[in-house]
Amino acid sequence: MTKKAKPPVVARDGLSTESNFDAVVSLIREARQHTLRAVNTAVIDLYWEIGQHLHRKIESDGWAKGTVARLAAYIAQREPGIRGFSAPNLWRMRQFYEAYPAREELSTLLRELPWSAHLHILSRSKRPEEREFYLRMAAKQRWPVREVARQIDSGLFERAVLNPPQLSTALRETHPQAEQHFKDAYLLEFLALPQVHSEADLHRSLLMNLGRFLTELGRDFCYIGSEYPIQVGGQDFALDLLFFHRGLNSLVAIELKVTAFEPEHLGKLNFYLEALDRDVRKPHENPPVGLLLCASKDSEVVEYALSRSLSPALVAEYQTKLPDKKMLAAKLHEFYLLSAPEDRSKPKKKRSAS
Repeated sequence: MTKKAKPPVVARDGLSTESNFDAVVSLIREARQHTLRAVNTAVIDLYWEIGQHLHRKIESDGWAKGTVARLAAYIAQREPGIRGFSAPNLWRMRQFYEAYPAREELSTLLRELPWSAHLHILSRSKRPEEREFYLRMAAKQRWPVREVARQIDSGLFERAVLNPPQLSTALRETHPQAEQHFKDAYLLEFLALPQVHSEADLHRSLLMNLGRFLTELGRDFCYIGSEYPIQVGGQDFALDLLFFHRGLNSLVAIELKVTAFEPEHLGKLNFYLEALDRDVRKPHENPPVGLLLCASKDSEVVEYALSRSLSPALVAEYQTKLPDKKMLAAKLHEFYLLSAPEDRSKPKKKRSAS
């Protein structure tokens, strides 16, 4: 005979004992999170102030690496058991201050990230705007340290500058902030897919790695369903993936293609968006958005296809391995050179007579 589950013990106030206990556990967890945030704020402020002190001493008194090494030894002697104040880490604190000398402008962001995340950003970002980009993204998306490193490895900053997402005019009009929430390419290297794979392989792998896929999509994406059923007339259809985006307050339909983008792919996606808009969307929600995720795409073909599209849609590609970071950096350098304003103080070279 199977044992019957015991009913929850009910307290005098009518609530189960487990409910009362869970309330206390929630208070403990909330206090713990508050404590961790307070400790992190104090640590980041301390490191910034130590970095400021070292910077000034280097500038005014000529402190060098030998002096900082003696300082590290002195701290270890006076405060035994306290870690994190080695000579290399003290130099990193100086670098931290010099990267953000006007702390007030980014004070909230700086305090939201742990020191290990700052070290990744400081050591691997070349430009001030790149550091600020990763600061804001890590704080907004609440990336763990491992994800901060992954996004830097993926060249997210370079890709965002060089290849902004391609959106239809309707998407720009219905969701003016959409460009901030979507990418031109999504990195799915964590799926470990073979070079040749089917849509079923891609679909199944995404579901098996849904947590990591949600991280790659962005923090405001919420999963609703796979092969979401849609009925129109007497026919049944299945949408590959359906999400909801809290920031846009709209459904997001994702259709998968393991081939290069073709203009006719948009027809099916537009059909799904119309069905979602009529039969699924709630009155308080904005029009649904469609994302066509392809193995590759020709940007000019995408531009032509989206220019006359009446649906709020975009086309992006998925990549199964991390891009070449050095190549992206070289392209970004070339982009900045081409975008730099012409120095009018330099005399123009005269053309030789032919």
